[in-house]
Amino acid sequence: MPGPLHGVRVIEIGQALAGPLAGVILADMGADVIKVEKPDGGDDARMWGPPFIDGDSLSFHTNNRGKRSVTVDIKNPADVEKLKALSAHADILIQNLRPGIVDDFGIGPDVMTALNPRLIYCSIWAFGFAGPLKMAPGFDPLLQCYGAVVSLTGRPEDPPTFCAPAINDTATGMWCVIGALAALKQRETTGRGCVVDASLFESAVAWVQGPLNAYNHTGNLPKRHGAASATLAPYQIFETADRPVCIAAGNDRLFAKLARAMGHPEWSADPLFARGPTRAGNREALVAVMQPVLLTKTRVEWLGIIGEAGVPVAPVNNIAELAETEQLQAMDMIRVLPNSGLKIVGLPITFDRQRPHPDGDSPKLGEHNAEIFGA
Repeated sequence: MPGPLHGVRVIEIGQALAGPLAGVILADMGADVIKVEKPDGGDDARMWGPPFIDGDSLSFHTNNRGKRSVTVDIKNPADVEKLKALSAHADILIQNLRPGIVDDFGIGPDVMTALNPRLIYCSIWAFGFAGPLKMAPGFDPLLQCYGAVVSLTGRPEDPPTFCAPAINDTATGMWCVIGALAALKQRETTGRGCVVDASLFESAVAWVQGPLNAYNHTGNLPKRHGAASATLAPYQIFETADRPVCIAAGNDRLFAKLARAMGHPEWSADPLFARGPTRAGNREALVAVMQPVLLTKTRVEWLGIIGEAGVPVAPVNNIAELAETEQLQAMDMIRVLPNSGLKIVGLPITFDRQRPHPDGDSPKLGEHNAEIFGA
């Protein structure tokens, strides 16, 4: 069946990650996404490897499946006119070019929305559309640093530590899509599009909203707690006799169940541990009594005991273990691209319990020039 966005046309002037990610989300949901690339090499992500499949990086294939590709040289006025003509019949335009580029070459939001008042023009920035860093470029690790994510990740004795996934690029792509879909709904009432802006900086701030809110309220600088929560206990990774587990007893009721399951019901009556705030404040003492008990049994044993007690618990998987989990198979998250047979992780959302399937593989550079531009 056609996806929920069937009939929506999207122009993606994007490269690297955040822009293409927004585009591929819309493509998987059924939109016709036309990817605009520079003639010389196209999207930089085509070379973001290894590994490479059929000449392009796996990263590119992952984030550009189901799109059509055209080449446009925005330094060429004739090509700019072709892009304007294409955008005149589009619903959404997404761009994440270096700040200032779209205005320099006459394809900024004022120009494009004047040509097509129904257009939803989405810009993805590094630091946002205002402020002293408005024109600064940026990639995910820079914003993890500027946005203080690295100051919160890891153990107290560790150096500043990155979160391995590109969390700001990913979040910004998703925020862009959320904004675009809200604007589509609004257009049904107003008949007009609007300008949607998102940035890696704003996404980074959103990730640390809890610690930032706490700092603004108390003036206390948040501490790092390694594989533990700053506000809940026990809510962290523990060692067992062989492999680690994560236990998340996020309230007093769950902690009482956990204490009984571990053979120490008295813990939940101890004034140090009875209530959530005191447990968090006495985390070291709590870990000191829990850890020796957990070392007496294997991971599989504790997963059974704690899980049967109704307490949230999970193994600490590596990627290979994740790939083999029954849960991953049951949720049918791995998609197979129709032409290449390449296996990729699909969209993390379903419609009527069906996960959208990519309409096609990623396009070759300029593959659809003739089809779209007629030349």
